[in-house]
Amino acid sequence: MKIKYFITVLLMAVVALPTWADNGKKKDKNPQEKPVQKLSVKGSQLVGEDGQPVVLRGISYGWHQIWPRFWNKESCTYFVKEWGADVIRASMGVSRPFNEEMHNSYLQDPALGLRCVFEVVDAAIANNAYAIIDWHSHDVFEEDAIKFFRQMAIKYKGVPNVIYELFNEPDYESWEEVKIYSKNVIKAIREIEPDAVILIGCPHWDQDIDKVADDPITDEKNIMYTMHFYAATHGPWLRERTDAAIAKGIPVFVSECAGMEASGDGPIDDMAWKAYVDWMKERKLSWCAWSVSDKVESCSMLVPGASATGYWTEDELKPWAKIVRQTLIDQR
Repeated sequence: MKIKYFITVLLMAVVALPTWADNGKKKDKNPQEKPVQKLSVKGSQLVGEDGQPVVLRGISYGWHQIWPRFWNKESCTYFVKEWGADVIRASMGVSRPFNEEMHNSYLQDPALGLRCVFEVVDAAIANNAYAIIDWHSHDVFEEDAIKFFRQMAIKYKGVPNVIYELFNEPDYESWEEVKIYSKNVIKAIREIEPDAVILIGCPHWDQDIDKVADDPITDEKNIMYTMHFYAATHGPWLRERTDAAIAKGIPVFVSECAGMEASGDGPIDDMAWKAYVDWMKERKLSWCAWSVSDKVESCSMLVPGASATGYWTEDELKPWAKIVRQTLIDQR
């Protein structure tokens, strides 16, 4: 009887082994284990292959030329695996928009920009997350943008994880100027990559979505328009403006957002942030929180001198990082 019992137990263990063994550990239920869907835009909604709404939530890296040390596969893996981010925004700084410390931009050092973008985007793909390639500029550099996005489209042609963001935050350009620029860059991408989702910026730091709604690009598919908010500055009026645009059929993607003032500094307004989070959830809007950096300001998620490769201690994470992490975990 004892021998029979031992053999029975052994056989049961062998049969059960394949359901347990997967790289030495059980599978968890992280959304990153789901297959990456090919995305498209249906009406005003981002959708998957089954036509059902898709909502992406994640983080945005800060300007690569200031914080290149964070642009690595280890930190990207951390955000996907530990925070549950399913979209990573690679904000490649294009020019020197503010001051002399922002040297080594893409226009000054293309090799650095490409290295950083490839490192983060490839890591997002490897971790079954989506990646936004963001031309992080406040000014028009059309010829350079066309060359860059052609290169990106060739490299990532047919890869369903990749989303292209053409113009981070037009500041003083009119919508007419942004529209012409966007159509020219879209044309260059579509000659290589006909189906990928493309994000288009709006004037006035991505707040004048109403101007887009009055004169949208009508002859392109799978395009969306970006709206950015900083909750302590941008009150209900921006949500109302965006609601009106959505009601007119404008697809919106919140590719940058945070809970403090538009300067990126100042106190975090928890209630204002929660109001925006609830609103985005209700509207099924995708979003990326700004930013992975260690500047002395409240929107930078890391304390100065934090390690470069993720898996930060609680002491290395600023309050904003902990808020973003909890928001992502709560909405898995």
